[in-house]
Amino acid sequence: MGDFDGLVAVVTGGGSGIGAACAAAFTAGGAKVGVLDLDPGQPGGDTLGVVTDVADRSALEVAMARVAETFGGIDILVNNAGISAVGSVEENDDAEWHRVLDVNVVGVVRTTAAALPYLRRSARAAIVNISSIAATAGLVQRALYSASKGAVHSLTRAMAADLVSEGIRVNSVAPGTVDTPWVARLLARAADAAAEKRRLAARQPTGRLVSAEEVAAAVAYLASPAAGATTGTSLAVDGGMHGLRLPRA
Repeated sequence: MGDFDGLVAVVTGGGSGIGAACAAAFTAGGAKVGVLDLDPGQPGGDTLGVVTDVADRSALEVAMARVAETFGGIDILVNNAGISAVGSVEENDDAEWHRVLDVNVVGVVRTTAAALPYLRRSARAAIVNISSIAATAGLVQRALYSASKGAVHSLTRAMAADLVSEGIRVNSVAPGTVDTPWVARLLARAADAAAEKRRLAARQPTGRLVSAEEVAAAVAYLASPAAGATTGTSLAVDGGMHGLRLPRA
C-alpha cells in the first residue's frame, strides 16, 4: 500500500474485469487512475472515467490529454483493452481478422503512442501490456486470438528495447483463463456452460480459474518501484499452465 502515492495510471478497458481490478489496485496503492473504456462506468474521486475507443487514435490523444490535465501527468499505462475470437483459421473471415488485430495489437500501439509524451516526463514511467497464455501455448479454436496475443508478447519486448534508454519500463502479464464477465460471455455460447467452465478450470494445474484480482496484483507489481530492474519480461499468471506438465488423472 502506498507504492503509487502521487502517481497517475491509465488503464484501457478499465470498466470491468481485469481492467477494473487493475484500477482498484492502483487506487488502493494511492494512485489516481484514468479509466479508458467504451463504458467506463461511474468512477469518481481519484478515478476519472473517459469514454474512449482504442481503435480511434484521435480519441486516445484527447483522452490522454484529459487525464494528464485532470491529474497532472501520466506515469503508468496498462494496455488491457481487448476482444476475443473463437475458431480455427477457417472459421474467422478477413473482416474478423482485421477487427481483432486492430483492437488487440494496433490498439496497444495507438494507446502507447498517445501516452508516451506524458510518460517521458515521469521519473517512474512503466507500461504493462496484457498478453495471454495463448501467446505461447497452442490452444484449440483460438487461432486469431492467439495470433493477436503472440503479437502483443513480441511487441512488448520490442517496446522495452526502444524505451529502456528513456527510463520507461515495458512488461507484460500473461493470464490463463480468468473468471471475468468476458469469459462468462464466451461460456454462454457453449452447449453446456457449466461443463465448459469445469473443463477450463481443469486444464490449469491449480484446478481453478484465475481471478481478476490475481492478474491485477501482477500488473501492480510490474508497475511498481519493486520491479524497477524488470523490463522486457512476461509474467505468467495462469495457475502453472504454461510450464507444468502433470500426469493425467
